[in-house]
Amino acid sequence: EVQLQASGGGLVQAGGSVSLSCVASGFSSADRDIGWFRQAPGKERKGIACINTKSGSSYYDHSVKERFTISWDNAKNTAKLQMNKMKSEDTAVYYCAMGPAGTWGPHCYGPAYDDWGQGTQVTVSS
Repeated sequence: EVQLQASGGGLVQAGGSVSLSCVASGFSSADRDIGWFRQAPGKERKGIACINTKSGSSYYDHSVKERFTISWDNAKNTAKLQMNKMKSEDTAVYYCAMGPAGTWGPHCYGPAYDDWGQGTQVTVSS
């Protein structure tokens, strides 16, 4: 059984930085996609940054490209999301998820992800 434990987040000022971590356990294949999704109040959950655990290739939603960086540490089985230049619209509950590797590279299509961690709140104050 895959388990994902997310941590980090909290309150951050606009323009500031914060990071999230997700420790994954119970998975057998070294070739998986793991990603971060977020859900803002009144909005649908959306994938924002995803990475393949074998190749290290990544995908970013346009809303976070150039500001957020996703990484995967094979030794620690941990995905990290470094978030810089935070904006008020980044306020959301953030979730990590893991799923099978995408055929054409990592993606952030939520329904394809099998396992989800608990959410962690990130609030950006202006």
